[in-house]
Amino acid sequence: MNSPKLFRLVALLAIFILFAGCAQKTVTPESDSEINVSENSAAESEYKDSEVETLDPELESTPAETEELTPEEQKALLASSSGINFNLDVHDTKEVQQYFGYFTHKARKTFTNWLKRSEPFLPYIREVLSKNNIPEDLAMLPFAESGYNTMAYSRVGAAGMWQFMPYTGRHFGLRVDWWVDERRDPYKSTLAAAKYLNILHEMFGDWYLALAAYNAGEGKIGRALKKTGAEDFFDLTKKNHKLSRKYRLRAETKNYVPKFIAISKIFKNLEPLGFEKINWNNGIKVETVKVPGGTDLLALAKACDMKWNDFHTYNPHFRRQVSPPDAAINAYLPLQVMVKASSYLESPRSRPFAGYKRYKIKKGDSWHRIAHNNRVPVSVLKSVNNRKSNLIKPGQFIMIPGKGSTASLYTRQVTKTRRTAQSRANYRVRKGDTLWDIASRYQVSVNTLKRSNGLRSSRLKIGQKLYIPDNSAKSSRSSKVKAGTVNNQLVKYKVRRGDNLYGIARRFGVKVSSLMKWNRLNSKSIIRPGDRIKVYVQ
Repeated sequence: MNSPKLFRLVALLAIFILFAGCAQKTVTPESDSEINVSENSAAESEYKDSEVETLDPELESTPAETEELTPEEQKALLASSSGINFNLDVHDTKEVQQYFGYFTHKARKTFTNWLKRSEPFLPYIREVLSKNNIPEDLAMLPFAESGYNTMAYSRVGAAGMWQFMPYTGRHFGLRVDWWVDERRDPYKSTLAAAKYLNILHEMFGDWYLALAAYNAGEGKIGRALKKTGAEDFFDLTKKNHKLSRKYRLRAETKNYVPKFIAISKIFKNLEPLGFEKINWNNGIKVETVKVPGGTDLLALAKACDMKWNDFHTYNPHFRRQVSPPDAAINAYLPLQVMVKASSYLESPRSRPFAGYKRYKIKKGDSWHRIAHNNRVPVSVLKSVNNRKSNLIKPGQFIMIPGKGSTASLYTRQVTKTRRTAQSRANYRVRKGDTLWDIASRYQVSVNTLKRSNGLRSSRLKIGQKLYIPDNSAKSSRSSKVKAGTVNNQLVKYKVRRGDNLYGIARRFGVKVSSLMKWNRLNSKSIIRPGDRIKVYVQ
């Protein structure tokens, strides 16, 4: 063969090898339900926030050797039950022993961190699994998936404690977009995982196969079973070599169940193995509150006397410091701050901007240019995007707040107040009248007069009808309270041990702010067992 032909052949081979190498990096869908994995992963990169965490490397490591175990470790490994009602004696495979030794020796420090990270969520997850008739030991699954890290993202785009892919997460009701990623919501994602696990168990009739399908996808496991005629997971792994490359289970899937069994055995024997015992009373206790669209979350955190990092620890699903403008989203807060949170959310201050939009930065853009074009101060623009640097890159996305949310909300309230005032009007404006004159004449404050009539300015028109409350500031406040409780029944509630304003308001279906107003309380007021609280109910 002459040299030019040889050169061309070598060149073609080099190109083929290059493309083959690229192809190997492409994510291959592992199930019928994950047909959009690669597309979702690409879309994911568009709206990832800066707080994304990668999976611990120990989750993806495959132990290369079997550790020498102590007598106590041998006893724990050979224990007959993990609490999941599986016959684990039959399945104490070499891989189980390797993972057991790995997490009790080389990766011991990491496993200890996982235990601490899991403690706030374990009681809730165990409760959800129990209610859904799922073996409670499946609470070990987030250890194998993410090490109980709510903020973890895998290389292929799975996220949260339960490592949902975007498509699967959305399928089970989790919102995944630029604003929020509810795969990171430890409560909603747990409910979604329980639904998915039950479906997988119904499909395969076996929890080991259900776990394998959770990792690889139901389509992958279903096809492999059909082609091999395997009866269970361990039979399937033995026959895996008979499958063509396209249908063969990956090493990750073959090791997934042994890893889960090893983790489950360690968890059931924490004290004998020298780990600190889980405190089941240390579960995180939160209340759920619906946050209206466009809420300033940073201001909400401040209203609750919380730092942003603390707020975000409770609410890892929020990607921005503003809630999505198009929907109410769950937020989770400690019980002791719920009164302050409810009071803030009921005020117009909670939504300082409206019409948030996502903007893709173009070449030549700067903070000043974007701010100028959208009539938003640079400081506000950088604040809502949690940015301090002046550097921005083309292709990145930022939030641009619109104006008028507060105004529109305030307008609705003012309109309602004006309609009420007109129906109760008891004074007609005369020539020469001013608000100050009328207020002085009837011994009410100017502010009280304006609020009672929904007035924005002090301008009056001859013939305009006004409602003048009782002629004292105290009576004025009293009349406003009474006006809001017309046709309502008064209940005098006796405060019990453990009660708080938020809990009482929720029990009677009223607002915390109304409860505070009826009883002349504020966010710092203390109520004690035996106190009588006025509640106006429909």
